[in-house]
Amino acid sequence: MSEPTPAEVQRFIAQGLACEFLEVEGDGRHFFATIVSAAFEGESRVKRHQRVFQALGDRMREQIHALSMKTLTPAEWASQAASGTTHHH
Repeated sequence: MSEPTPAEVQRFIAQGLACEFLEVEGDGRHFFATIVSAAFEGESRVKRHQRVFQALGDRMREQIHALSMKTLTPAEWASQAASGTTHHH
């Protein structure tokens, strides 16, 4: 299986999860995803990550260890944007 591109990873997540905002960066080996979804309301970070992995399904079974993500609810995203800390790696 060829290495997925950030665009493919983004598409996979979007297909399985309704996102308000979704951005995936990466080089084919390591990916960093910022995912904002109302589906995360009231869920722990672990549960949120599980949802994303479910959305990805088997497509990224091999690469999943290379995906780090920031999972936020729309409200969390808004408060982050307000404090000006949306982009920090």
